[in-house]
Amino acid sequence: QVQLVESGGGLVQAGGSLRLSCAASGVIFSRHNVGWFRQAPGREREFVAVINWSGDTTNYADSVKGRFTTSRDNSKNTVRLQMNSLKSEDTAVYYCALPKVGSRWPQVAPWDYNYWGQGTQVAVDS
Repeated sequence: QVQLVESGGGLVQAGGSLRLSCAASGVIFSRHNVGWFRQAPGREREFVAVINWSGDTTNYADSVKGRFTTSRDNSKNTVRLQMNSLKSEDTAVYYCALPKVGSRWPQVAPWDYNYWGQGTQVAVDS
């Protein structure tokens, strides 16, 4: 059974940083790309970033490019999202997800994914 668990969310001042983690179990993690999404109240879930299976290729939404960095440690079945220079508009629940087998890179749409974590709340106080 595939399980994804996000952690590291919290309340931070604008301009601050947070690092989210996504821990995976029940899957051969090193064979899978991993995506990050976020959803703010009243808004649709939106793409944040995706990292390929080996960690050497990434893709970011324009809104976070240059501020967020995703990385992975396959020996620990973990993916991280380092978020710097946070803005109030970054406030959302953040999710990690595994894309469907056969989906094309970069997987930027929610329907490209079939396994999701429960999410972790990030709140940026301006």
